[in-house]
Amino acid sequence: MKERYPRLEINLASLKHNVATVVEKCGSYGIQIAGVIKGATGLPEVAKQFDEGGAAFIASSRLEQIEDAKNAGIEKPMMLIRVPMLSEISEVIRLCDISLNSELEVIKALNDEARVQGKLHKVILMADLGDLREGWWDWDELTDVAEYIENKMINIQLVGVATNLGCYGSIEPTVDKLEDLVKLAEKIEARIGRELEYIGGGATTSLLRVWDGNVPARINLLRVGEGIILARDLQNFFGYDMSMLKQDVFRMKAEVIEVKNKPSHPVGTISIDAFGHRPTYVDRGIRRRALLGIGKVDYGSPDDLCPMEKGIEVLGASSDHTIIDVENAEKDWKVGDVMEFDVCYANLVYLSNCRNVNIVFV
Repeated sequence: MKERYPRLEINLASLKHNVATVVEKCGSYGIQIAGVIKGATGLPEVAKQFDEGGAAFIASSRLEQIEDAKNAGIEKPMMLIRVPMLSEISEVIRLCDISLNSELEVIKALNDEARVQGKLHKVILMADLGDLREGWWDWDELTDVAEYIENKMINIQLVGVATNLGCYGSIEPTVDKLEDLVKLAEKIEARIGRELEYIGGGATTSLLRVWDGNVPARINLLRVGEGIILARDLQNFFGYDMSMLKQDVFRMKAEVIEVKNKPSHPVGTISIDAFGHRPTYVDRGIRRRALLGIGKVDYGSPDDLCPMEKGIEVLGASSDHTIIDVENAEKDWKVGDVMEFDVCYANLVYLSNCRNVNIVFV
């Protein structure tokens, strides 16, 4: 049978290596890892590498991905990392061992449903330290909620406090920010009269503190996705050496469907493209260009694609086609050839969730 394109190739051995490496490095600081599987749409094969590589939790923002992981036989505790919706409370209790929360009304609903299902559900309370996504801004209010859970709820167990940094407001998880989180945890502990099990210092960007060796001592949980599956953000945006991790876990491959010499500037009155934008173009004369049988609906933005072959340039894309300049390519590209690309996190979310893309494990 001929290989079918476009395709996303996933190197499971490299992924497992990354999981084990990050788990070991964080473990040396007493930090457990919640392995976030949503970047690859919760593919069970990916979730299994997080499990076998030593992640303490399997984590996702999507309940269907958690259910797929459970159905695949993974027995690690399941963590919901997006604040539960009231409309999904019964499924949260059915599928998840622990969830991140920032609304007392939701926690009350979880308590009621856990009682119905005869379960004890664990919660981590989210504190907003300036990134301005989810979490309590008022520390006193958060401490009051913690006390309420501790004293008034039977089927909810308060196990920790955590924060999110970098995902919306681009706030860096500095030592000072994480020390503030520890202070908040200690404020809660003083109120409830016991120590919290988890103080969650954020997600992939908080690996900065681990790599620098200055993570505050009581931070003991991180939610890591990109820092394991791609391991590029810390290198590309912060200049960190990530050579101990494999960066070949995911590769996109697409077939060449046309190769022709054409003008580099569109000919005629320029209006808007298929997505309602009015692009600008540079006139470089007649150039050799190739079309690929893959487009924006398959991978998102072409600007994020990184060709693995030398001398080729991604010019742009429509819904179903990607336009590549091959004028200076080392290879004489022909119809039927296959181009290979490295991808970023945003590309991966599209590719792993697209029915048109053939997913292959290597």
